Amino acid sequence: MHDLFQILVPIACGCVLPIVIIWLNIRQRMNETNKRTQVVLAAIEKNPDMDIEELIKKISPKKKLLKEKLLEKLLWGCITVLLGIGMIVCHIYVDITTNSTSPCGFIGIILLAVGIAFFVNYRLGKKMLAKEIEAEEKRVSSL
Repeated sequence: MHDLFQILVPIACGCVLPIVIIWLNIRQRMNETNKRTQVVLAAIEKNPDMDIEELIKKISPKKKLLKEKLLEKLLWGCITVLLGIGMIVCHIYVDITTNSTSPCGFIGIILLAVGIAFFVNYRLGKKMLAKEIEAEEKRVSSL
């Protein structure tokens, strides 16, 4: 029984959990789209002379600006680097106190690498998209 549990947990975490997360995310987006469609149809039924394009623009979710996307990458970079450092420190502490190894070190190194990748992505994006961000800010401020 214990061997079966050791096999099923990694399969559940590695295969089933990501599939369920993706399915829930797609289902949420479909529900949001269906709700917007119902609102538009109700508006058309009540007032057929209404400007549908303007209504759709008001109901549809706002797209994130380039600057917001870059700041989100910076945030996730900070979070993953701090988690990685914490996991590495946890691994060192466990290794010193119990003389046994734990997987925290490997997970910490992976999180640290992902965080550094987010930082690199932020810096390169900031350099490459500087003109686009400036133009986007001017466009948004003129509205």
